[in-house]
Amino acid sequence: MILLAGGDKGTQDQDIQTAQKLARNVWGVSMEENTVETRTWDASEQLKSEEDMAAYLDAALKDGDATLVVVVLGDIARAKGMSQIAREAGLGRESLYKAFSTTGNPEFATILKVVRALGLQFRVQVSRA
Repeated sequence: MILLAGGDKGTQDQDIQTAQKLARNVWGVSMEENTVETRTWDASEQLKSEEDMAAYLDAALKDGDATLVVVVLGDIARAKGMSQIAREAGLGRESLYKAFSTTGNPEFATILKVVRALGLQFRVQVSRA
């Protein structure tokens, strides 16, 4: 979306054409077709290091939403390679995809196996809140 500021009714058509040209040049967007090329953002593509993965999981744990923690573990497993994590955890790859989806509900034992296979660990500390 481009915000046009200034101008008047007499230059409106020219301003719109300029905005369309900018959109095409900058974003590859065709305003005439009202289409924008998008792709799904995948968190697993952003997790490059073990520190990134640990910080991502830590943030989810601090949020306190169990579903979010499960999904984050799935993102981390996909970043490391779901097949490898499944082998190391002694679990089926397909069942891990299902368990760590937004509708998954893995057993705590499964979570612990996956966390271990990811090379991560849970720690407990006293809450100062």
